[in-house]
Amino acid sequence: MNKVTKFILRRCKYVPFAMLTIVLLLGAFPGFTQLYPHEGFVDVKGGKVWYRIMGSGNKPPLLLLHGGPGSTSYYLNPLESIAKDRPVIFFDQLGCGRSTHITDTSLMTIDNYVEQIEALKNTLGIKQYYLYGHSWGTMLGIDYYLKHPQGIKAIIFGSPLFSTDLWISDADTLIMSLPDSIQQIINVSKKNNNYSSVEYQKAIHAYSQNFTRRTNNYPADVDSTSKTFGDNVYQYMWGPSEFEATGTLKNYNRMADLQKINIPVLLTAGEYDEARPSTVKYYQSLIPNAKFVLIVGAGHVTMMDNTGDNNKAIVDFLNKMDQQ
Repeated sequence: MNKVTKFILRRCKYVPFAMLTIVLLLGAFPGFTQLYPHEGFVDVKGGKVWYRIMGSGNKPPLLLLHGGPGSTSYYLNPLESIAKDRPVIFFDQLGCGRSTHITDTSLMTIDNYVEQIEALKNTLGIKQYYLYGHSWGTMLGIDYYLKHPQGIKAIIFGSPLFSTDLWISDADTLIMSLPDSIQQIINVSKKNNNYSSVEYQKAIHAYSQNFTRRTNNYPADVDSTSKTFGDNVYQYMWGPSEFEATGTLKNYNRMADLQKINIPVLLTAGEYDEARPSTVKYYQSLIPNAKFVLIVGAGHVTMMDNTGDNNKAIVDFLNKMDQQ
């Protein structure tokens, strides 16, 4: 007896036998998902990764890849409403959130994070699904797709980063729109390699208010993200500053690989995003079957700044893909 059958039997003690028979028979059809709402852990190299499945239904599930590196899935909680008619899978990557926190830098590689996704997918028995990545999750998402494309019906890249050089160039452009005093603090901090001063933290806050998260929605999720953030992962892979990559991702570039994506793609970006809309539109031009949606009024964390438009863009895209 498989897990879903046991689950149904536990939950349906008072359902008439005929109804239960129909439910069990549906499980025999390939299009019926065997995912059900629950949470758990999956063993991976270096520890355990936490996951949670929201929603149910027989539509292909949506697997979410959070940003960072070193952030958590807490801030993606506004995407829960997408689980009305399909399973949505949240998980915390190794080194942050509710997953095992790590100090071994040999585990802090894109390849290792790619294999964590594969381990989760195989453990849950997912055959056909959609992939969503946000920020660093788009870097992880494209690398995962290039290695394990089987079963992915379509990809959603939210506020993507496919070239570190372009990301840094965009940050430089955005910084120039801030007050001169803020620009000076950031430039001096970069020159002196000093990112711990009170002045620099104030400058980061000013940048964040304009281009990262422009509203104070979901403060509990933001607080949870901050408390369980894998700072050491972020510092090792990216660096101490949002504006300058000095870690292992400093030479990241998948521009030449965008043309290799042969499934439908949705790209989204906030109106005031760190992933500047003009750059994301450029990415779109390099992907054969890609659509772009601008999330009005939003910064980088589009799912918090404008939950309604952000989720509508995703749901509309998924529903269209379901029909193909």
